[in-house]
Amino acid sequence: MATETPPPAQPRAPLPSTEEFTEVQQSAEFGELRRSHRSFAFPLTIGFIAWYLLYVLLSNYAGGFMGTKVAGNVNVALVLGLAQFLTTFLIAWWYARHAAADLDPKAEAIKSRMEGGA
Repeated sequence: MATETPPPAQPRAPLPSTEEFTEVQQSAEFGELRRSHRSFAFPLTIGFIAWYLLYVLLSNYAGGFMGTKVAGNVNVALVLGLAQFLTTFLIAWWYARHAAADLDPKAEAIKSRMEGGA
């Protein structure tokens, strides 16, 4: 049983006002952050949805093609289905790298300024 007392809570800085939030939202720096996110996320989202819909349409309307054997009992449908998982993980990894390199530093700069650190 732990008998240590937790450290005392540090006083928090007051939250920014509505006007300060609005000012930051309208700033060029925030606009660049939003643009950077959208220019990465939207095309990838559209591309993945198109890729997924292609898979679904092929599964429904191109049974002969999807049933084509690739190796042994492995057919095109299985390969494309597994490729869906692979592309999902690749997109998540790619986005995490993009966010860490491009989005997080910009967001942290805005956040620290809002909290009075800069």
